[in-house]
Amino acid sequence: MKQFIITMAGVFAGLMIFLIGVPFILITAAAGAAKPQATPAHAVLALDLRQPITDQDPTNPLASLGRRSLSVMTVVDALHRAETDPRVKAVFVRLPEGGMEPGAAEEMRQALKRVRAAGKRVIAHSQGLYPSGVVVATYMLGASADELWMQPGASFQATGLASEDIFLKRAFDKYGVKADYEQRYEYKNAVNPYLYSDYTPAHRESNLSWMGSVYLNAVAAAAADRRKDPAALRGILEAGPYLADEALKAGLIDKVGQVRQAEDAAKAAAGKDAEFMSLEDYDHAPHPHGRESGLPVVAVVEAEGPIVTGHDGAANPFSGGSTVFSDDVSKALYDAAEDNDVKAIVFRVNSPGGSDTASEQILAGVRAAKAAKKPVVVSMGTYGASGGYWIASEASAIIAQPSTLTGSIGVFGGKFAIGDALARFGVDIRETNVGSPYAGAFGSGREFTAAERAAFAGWMDRIYGNFLARVSAGRKLPLQRVEEIAKGRVWTGAQARELGLVDEVGGFYQAVERAKALSGVTGEVRLKRMASSGSPFEALQRALGVQATSLRTLAAAAWLMGDPKAQAVLDQMVDARLRAEGATALAPRPFH
Repeated sequence: MKQFIITMAGVFAGLMIFLIGVPFILITAAAGAAKPQATPAHAVLALDLRQPITDQDPTNPLASLGRRSLSVMTVVDALHRAETDPRVKAVFVRLPEGGMEPGAAEEMRQALKRVRAAGKRVIAHSQGLYPSGVVVATYMLGASADELWMQPGASFQATGLASEDIFLKRAFDKYGVKADYEQRYEYKNAVNPYLYSDYTPAHRESNLSWMGSVYLNAVAAAAADRRKDPAALRGILEAGPYLADEALKAGLIDKVGQVRQAEDAAKAAAGKDAEFMSLEDYDHAPHPHGRESGLPVVAVVEAEGPIVTGHDGAANPFSGGSTVFSDDVSKALYDAAEDNDVKAIVFRVNSPGGSDTASEQILAGVRAAKAAKKPVVVSMGTYGASGGYWIASEASAIIAQPSTLTGSIGVFGGKFAIGDALARFGVDIRETNVGSPYAGAFGSGREFTAAERAAFAGWMDRIYGNFLARVSAGRKLPLQRVEEIAKGRVWTGAQARELGLVDEVGGFYQAVERAKALSGVTGEVRLKRMASSGSPFEALQRALGVQATSLRTLAAAAWLMGDPKAQAVLDQMVDARLRAEGATALAPRPFH
């Protein structure tokens, strides 16, 4: 009996820790994160790009608690505000040592150039550039600063661009695995590593095409900012690698010095009593002029990641992965279409593709917005390919970065047949089915039969045909022309502009200007983000699924533990919950 009581006491203590202690810690963290800081009178914005960077903010704000992460859209928005903020005097950028996604680097380069045009000083510092990823894009971003510093003895290895693929065909053959896939068409090479042991001619051609375009775009942009001839700069880069002092002599950087020295230079440029402020803190700081009301509204709908059907149920409230859920994105488009204040929509897309049915559902939302006389302008990030292009294809206009990977107008599908592989270990797969023989076509024990493959190939042809039709109608291109430039081929934004697949190369705020022009709006506008992620405590409330009475229990615990910030956040959660439950008055709070 004594042991039973001890065990039950332990279980009860554990439950209390989980139900009160864990939420209390999270709420305290949310309270600290939510408190805005005042912007100094002479501020230097500190932008540290050595952390993970997404294109858009996570839809779940709890995902960022305890982790360092940043989004391109946060950077662009904050720098856009800094252009006209008299308190911001300079920007200090810490560059990553490896490569960056080219589209992200281009978007931030454009934002920094606008800051410079507004009379603010921009200083960037690098602790080395090493050949991982698209490191030339990192250099391109650094070259856009007024001064590019490098740490003494650091390496400068932005000598080109390389890509590597691992082919599994010989291993599959060895172990009896059969990759049974259909592609539309030869450039749709996502599954080529399963089907071949080397690049096909089309695969190699496609890779070299987009890689060459990305590389030359980055070199040309850096050359323009460094006031050099692009061919001459390319020759200097490819003659590397260099150490920092050699890069200085070659005219690739402006100064050699430690981080502290570069920081001192940024503070000196900002004037007396200058203070550093992180860009993330500035993004949450009060705007010097407040939020203007009465301005025309441009809605912003965001979509990042693979495209799937359904909605974000937030099964894991701390998951930071990005996924485009068709129910959520289409609802945001419909909501914007039905909002009388919204004059136009900017649809931010950063997706490599996904489900065709999910893409079609989102595209229907684009059509609905246009039918409501709301122009829809797509702004593409690093990717706008395959399904990511499907959802953009019928927009009023498409704006892409020069290095955005777009197009990939094609489809693929199939299965892995692992029956032979498992049989070698004494494992047998057997199948029974009723109805059409095609019902068992996707069984994993065997390859497609001839009849199954014919039926499956016909289905793939119809999906591909639908994709071509969407592009032809949306881009006002003859179907025959679309067929020529499709076949799964990946293009960069610069190439797609020449082919008529995008209207303009540029970033998010170019898309805003295009949306304004198409809707007949002039002057300033207010950007309204649809399907906002909300605050951390709202996300925590949803994640815990708690009722107002449960929140009051947590509030009491916060009071007993003596943390007023946690109590304040919980008070807000109680208010929000009671409003959601239809309460007409708030009950008195016992622990003020």
